[in-house]
Amino acid sequence: MNEVIKAMEERRSIRRFRPELPEKKDIGQILEAGLFAASGRGRQAGIAIAVTDRAMRDRIAEANRKIGGWDEGFDPFYGAPAIIIVLADRACRTYVYDGSLMLGNMMLAAHTLGLGSVWIHRAREEFELPEFRQLLKDLGIEGDYEGIGHLALGYPDGEAPAPAPRRDGRVFFIE
Repeated sequence: MNEVIKAMEERRSIRRFRPELPEKKDIGQILEAGLFAASGRGRQAGIAIAVTDRAMRDRIAEANRKIGGWDEGFDPFYGAPAIIIVLADRACRTYVYDGSLMLGNMMLAAHTLGLGSVWIHRAREEFELPEFRQLLKDLGIEGDYEGIGHLALGYPDGEAPAPAPRRDGRVFFIE
């Protein structure tokens, strides 16, 4: 079977992570995979921020928890020691799709490197908050960026979940 298709079929969302941080070179390869995602008209509207600093990761997790309405102490990143935040330039008509494709590429890359990942929402709401708008400015990121999603990233703690059966009736041909 083709290696890419095999990775697509085997990749699962991981919701339990070991505490050790993935190697920087692996995070770099995952980011690179995101940069090579397809984008509308080749405009490459998406950007990625890798967060490996524990204090910043926890600050973002806490904001995400509050937005999601979970009880204090809940970690919406499931203990993942790293997160990659994808944002995209609202000036591009395809910005949401471009950022989504980046996340998809990065999830596949993480899987092929033996890492686990899960897409976590609420990045849009987080990056509407003044403290995270300021973070973008502090990083030198200028423009009107919207948060698309987070990639919680780390070494899986346990076995990957079994795949859900694929629903029938989702493919059609016009021949």
